[in-house]
Amino acid sequence: MINFFSHNHKKQKKVIPIILGLVIIFIFGWAYYSYDIKTPIAGSQETKEFVVEPGWGSTKISHELKRAGLIRNAYVFQLYVWTHDIDTRLQDGEYFLSPAQNLKEIAQILSRGAGLTKEVTLTFIEGWNNQDIAEYLEELGIASQDDFFEIIQTKADWWDEYELLASRPKNHDLEGYLFPDTYRVFHDATITDIVRKTLDNLDKKITPELRQEISRQGKTIHEILTLASILEKEVSSDKDRKIVADIFYKRLAIGMPLQADSTVNYATGKSVARSSADDLQADSPYNTYKHKGLPPGPIANPSLSSIMAAIYPEKNAYYYFLTTPDGHVVYNETHDGHVADKAKYYR
Repeated sequence: MINFFSHNHKKQKKVIPIILGLVIIFIFGWAYYSYDIKTPIAGSQETKEFVVEPGWGSTKISHELKRAGLIRNAYVFQLYVWTHDIDTRLQDGEYFLSPAQNLKEIAQILSRGAGLTKEVTLTFIEGWNNQDIAEYLEELGIASQDDFFEIIQTKADWWDEYELLASRPKNHDLEGYLFPDTYRVFHDATITDIVRKTLDNLDKKITPELRQEISRQGKTIHEILTLASILEKEVSSDKDRKIVADIFYKRLAIGMPLQADSTVNYATGKSVARSSADDLQADSPYNTYKHKGLPPGPIANPSLSSIMAAIYPEKNAYYYFLTTPDGHVVYNETHDGHVADKAKYYR
């Protein structure tokens, strides 16, 4: 008599491990697939040019993405675009992609076209204030001045992510914090994207060592940027900025007004080398002829040269300086000598 129960039981004992094995393989495979499509490649976040030639299919594109270091696995990419029905909608063209983007984001970009990743080069000049930047962005068609000022004047939650903004008075906007440099941004970048790029740049420039030195001196980043912005507008060389920084610090220490024409210009909206008698009567906390101490905040976005000068001034005996019409800086220890210098160079 044949024992069917025993025979079937033996077959089940063989099948169950196979099923369990397949389940485990599926679980691990799905976990790897999910991880790979959502997790960018670690390392450089530098944008790379990636060209999809006409006639390339999803297989060719996936292998070229892998070769460029933009994705981990070409077959995961092929599976993703096939299961999401975009394998036939990947478009040729010139793209700018980054390993900081995950596989899913890259696939979606390639399905929508190269125009989304076209980059724009923005150059913010050292010493520009936020009004200059606003006009520049409007001229390029990036953003209206009103939209720009709405972003930099209204505190957003993401401002709290930046330690360097902590010493900024709560009613102060981002004047002085948008680090002047050349930036590459996608053509559809938002104003927030652009502003955050400048803040990220400043965050790197003011290193932990510099922050420690600022703190050791009993100063704040806001105070350093404020003085640096004045130095930026007053004198142009690294050497002169360090000397003038010490002059200003000495004036602050004895309660003498800074008497910086650049701050008066900020109050009046002018751009003149020497303030007029009427300008000097401007009723503004930025008028450092009438008000002692630093003004409420920066008057421009300073360069690293001016920031370093504000942190590391060069000790000297001077209390006065002026810039001649040809750009030369003349120093003096006494007020009488300074008056004589003005009579000599500004007749």
